[in-house]
Amino acid sequence: MAEYRHSEYTHRGPLQEYDARVQSGRLRDDEHQRTLVQALQDLHDDLLEYNPPKVVQPTIESLQPKKKSFFGSLFGGGDDEMLKLQIPSELPKGLYMYGDVGSGKTMLMDLFYDTLPEHIQSKTRIHFHNFMQEVHKELHKMKMAHGNDVDAIPFVAAHIAEKATVLCFDEFQCTDVADAMILRRLIESLMAHGTVLVTTSNRHPTELYKNGIQRESFVPCINLLMDHLRILNLDSTTDYRKIPRPPSGVYHHPLDTAAQRHAEHWFTFLGDFDNDPPHTATHHVWGREIDVPRASGRACHFTFQELMGKATGAADYLELVRSYDTFVITDVPGMNARSRDLARRFITFLDAAYEARAKLVLTTAVPLTQLFMSRDEIGDALNEGSKSGVPGVAKAKEDGADVDDAMRSLMDDLGMNMDMLKNSSMFTGDEEAFAFARALSRLTEMGSQEWVERGMGLEKDGGKKEAEDWQKVRSNWRQDSA
Repeated sequence: MAEYRHSEYTHRGPLQEYDARVQSGRLRDDEHQRTLVQALQDLHDDLLEYNPPKVVQPTIESLQPKKKSFFGSLFGGGDDEMLKLQIPSELPKGLYMYGDVGSGKTMLMDLFYDTLPEHIQSKTRIHFHNFMQEVHKELHKMKMAHGNDVDAIPFVAAHIAEKATVLCFDEFQCTDVADAMILRRLIESLMAHGTVLVTTSNRHPTELYKNGIQRESFVPCINLLMDHLRILNLDSTTDYRKIPRPPSGVYHHPLDTAAQRHAEHWFTFLGDFDNDPPHTATHHVWGREIDVPRASGRACHFTFQELMGKATGAADYLELVRSYDTFVITDVPGMNARSRDLARRFITFLDAAYEARAKLVLTTAVPLTQLFMSRDEIGDALNEGSKSGVPGVAKAKEDGADVDDAMRSLMDDLGMNMDMLKNSSMFTGDEEAFAFARALSRLTEMGSQEWVERGMGLEKDGGKKEAEDWQKVRSNWRQDSA
């Protein structure tokens, strides 16, 4: 992989370099752009602490298909398996920056690449189309040398990773079925070898390869990008107050250096700092007090422990959703069988927020797919569901989907999700399984662009009138539920 750009500003980070360019007149200071540069700085700071693992080249033997044993053939076990690769938990979360022509993609990538920390010696920046051409060439060489059955992708990925601790793509896109079929495994292999990805694109990950041949085979790649890269919208969108909408989605994981900033950006945007600066508030339910640590306008801000500790039942949550339209909740842990009571309380809150059409901003320790069940518990539930013949689960297992892929599919399909969880021994009955299944489905919907932007008063949607019309709808709901 040819590196075509050399760093020139290794002595300062993206934010310092941005300030220097503004000072010199090369760039105009812009609030939205500064927020994006701060995201570059967050990753830069993570890379300062990153000690990439030594790349271990897989042996050719490990990449050959595992043949079924005689007994495995008789009893249906021992299916061929590809080499399993695990993405290290300490891998810094990369960036996926998307926007239209003129949104500053090239400038931001220049800024990031030119200021990479000095100890990152192995780095590559390349146009994505050229990168994929080289990958296909290398895969072809492997097949010619070792046969068509060899699992060549981890081998090729290891060679790339040796030359790129940080790999930057310009114009990530997928228009070719040959690319679509290998991209998920290629990116997963690069990450497993310790490579941090940063890419620009002209479209959101969910819009990639839209209407392409066998697109369902490409969806796991989209899920991988969504889970392991921070997705940033470069197109500047403002509301009727001329305040730029935060460039990221409303959910953020893990609890890294960017998490607190993510929550603060959304709280500032969805609150009303000018007319109602952040303050504490107290509400009363049945003679008890519920303290709100921070409130502004119709937005409130809790840590997970503050919300679960101060408000513990449905009546408390109903009072809160009558008083606030937006909930910013930080430091949400991954829950499992041992914290089932905590999960039940959180789900009761989620149901109240969903029914009230409230906005929800979260910073979580784990991806949404693992919010209520650990990876091991999900794996066990999938195995139990597969043995019981749950259609979607059985097919996911058949297709070799991993835990996160399978859970994302289930989150998009409440019925399938319900069937899988009903077969899990972790739930005391169908009603509890349904509550958890529905919570996962609702979290997905509450994170959608349509849900988040409704009532924001964005200029593109009608500005102040759109915000006022939505407030009337919310006001009617509050009167009906009083």
